[in-house]
Amino acid sequence: MRVHQIVQVLESFAPLAYQESYDNAGLIVGQLEQEVTGVLICLDSTEAILDEAIATGCNLVIAHHPIVFTGIKKLTGKNYVERVLLKAIKNDIAIYAMHTNLDNVYAGVNFEIARQIGLTNIQILSPKTGMLNKLSTFVPKESIEIVRNALFNAGAGAINNYSNCSFTSEGIGTFKGNDQSQPHIGKPNVLELVDENKLEVMVSNQLLPTVLKALIAAHPYEEVAYEVVAIQNASKEIGAGMIGDLVISMDELAFLELLKRQFNCKSIRYTSLLNKKVKRIAICGGAGSFLLTGAKSAGADVFISSDFKYHEFFDADNQLVIADIGHFESEQHTINIFYQILTEKFPTFAVRKTNLNTNPINYI
Repeated sequence: MRVHQIVQVLESFAPLAYQESYDNAGLIVGQLEQEVTGVLICLDSTEAILDEAIATGCNLVIAHHPIVFTGIKKLTGKNYVERVLLKAIKNDIAIYAMHTNLDNVYAGVNFEIARQIGLTNIQILSPKTGMLNKLSTFVPKESIEIVRNALFNAGAGAINNYSNCSFTSEGIGTFKGNDQSQPHIGKPNVLELVDENKLEVMVSNQLLPTVLKALIAAHPYEEVAYEVVAIQNASKEIGAGMIGDLVISMDELAFLELLKRQFNCKSIRYTSLLNKKVKRIAICGGAGSFLLTGAKSAGADVFISSDFKYHEFFDADNQLVIADIGHFESEQHTINIFYQILTEKFPTFAVRKTNLNTNPINYI
């Protein structure tokens, strides 16, 4: 097993194209061709995690949080980040991170929180836009099925729950090749008029290079004419946060007690109770104050997240209850996502969950 084989599986689930601009997900230490002896899954790649990896014979650490966020000019071990990197390099341990790309996929971090508390009717709270393109090309009628199927096989034509989506219209194409041309239809230096179909399909950003390669390979023309236009359709499968409904409405305090049990919280910081039943629940694993306005607009009764600052609690404004359950607590079940992805694909390979709690916050 090589690192690139594991990376391919992880990134097919949560492509790096889905991460936020400030993030640093992906392979941070190591080489893609490195042979893997075992995988250790964790939330944070700390020095203790690397010691556990060494002790258990794992030379690939997969973490939710990237150990490196900003540039490093020197590597002297003066802080824990540099010490982790030095230890990883000395012991030939690769470190890989899936962070906001895993936050932004439907079946990622927030879905796991929703699953833990039994939500139904689960939807992305803040869908991403600008993730799709419309690809248009012009194909002679006799070749339309070959080209269309090649695009579908490369992943084009997928719109949420539907696949093989396309639109075809008829028209007349014209062209005239020069002396060096080798036209599929007609002769050089002769103006040709050809019955063509205009074929249009949707293509996601991360699949666009693959789809264009498939188009050129399948198309009969020597020079393939095509157009790519970015579109702003909101995605139902990609975006920040989630919202869903409890099966049965609950008292506010009873719901907070449920959160405390399910996420093993030592304490929960919350805003004033509104003395009503709660049913509609918004979620954002990790720091989620940026989604508070969206949670209110979506009619949430409770917004579960973490890392709210003092003044941000006032922004609840008696419209919902903010439940700050803690950063580690909200993301701890991310380890289960990694484990499920890898064990389903590699059922006989050594994949281990860490035995360590890497939460840097203590309570008294």
